Amino acid sequence: MTARIAWISLTPVKATKLHLVDEADLLESGVRGDRRFYFVTERGRLLSNKDHGPLQLVRAEYDADADTLSLHFPDGEVVSDEVARGGEIETTFHKRPRAAREVVGPWADAVSGRIGRPVRLVEPEWPAPDRGRGGAATLIATSSLGRLARQLGVDAVDSRRFRMNFGIEGIDAHEEDGWRGRRVQLGEAVVIPQGHVGRCVITTQNPDTGCTDLDTLKGLAAYRSAAETTEPLPIGIHAAVAEPGRVRVGDPVTPL
Repeated sequence: MTARIAWISLTPVKATKLHLVDEADLLESGVRGDRRFYFVTERGRLLSNKDHGPLQLVRAEYDADADTLSLHFPDGEVVSDEVARGGEIETTFHKRPRAAREVVGPWADAVSGRIGRPVRLVEPEWPAPDRGRGGAATLIATSSLGRLARQLGVDAVDSRRFRMNFGIEGIDAHEEDGWRGRRVQLGEAVVIPQGHVGRCVITTQNPDTGCTDLDTLKGLAAYRSAAETTEPLPIGIHAAVAEPGRVRVGDPVTPL
């Protein structure tokens, strides 16, 4: 079976609900439109699903041409406006300083009221994948999810738990681990995997509820702890983009 793109996911606001799309432009900075904005606490620390799991039930929509952002909340409320940029602030993004511009509008107040603590919405100069340019794209084999499901004794593990850009079908479980340092063609784009994606408690949360309901970390620890990888409890890989291009569901995936 030829390896192919099984699904593509992205979200314009980090930690919010994932969009499953049929095609996307993969740029050096990441998937176009992915993680353009993120929320921070009052002190500037990145707000993630570790802090508030139900944030992943909020669907964000960004119209780049009109420069408008909408947040669709599970209770049916929609908060939408044109994006206005304020002053630059320093944020803490996964323990590293990162400059970003504060986004002025109704979104921060809407989220603050729901989670019970003040937050701010910010926009960095470049999109915000967790590992920067070296992790501009993330990939996972669908068979790797199947292997974890067998370990956990469940029928399937929802790919959305891992918030990866590209799912790949047609390769063996964890075969993507061996692509580190190799050029891999995804549709019209070429990436170079840089390392493996270690996992945290966010993956234990149900994407439809934001509540913890599956011990993915225990499952990974049971059979992945001894794997020679760049991060602990890994599943999937992160990659730099060597050649930007369009990627579509069904496109071939070819290690070069």
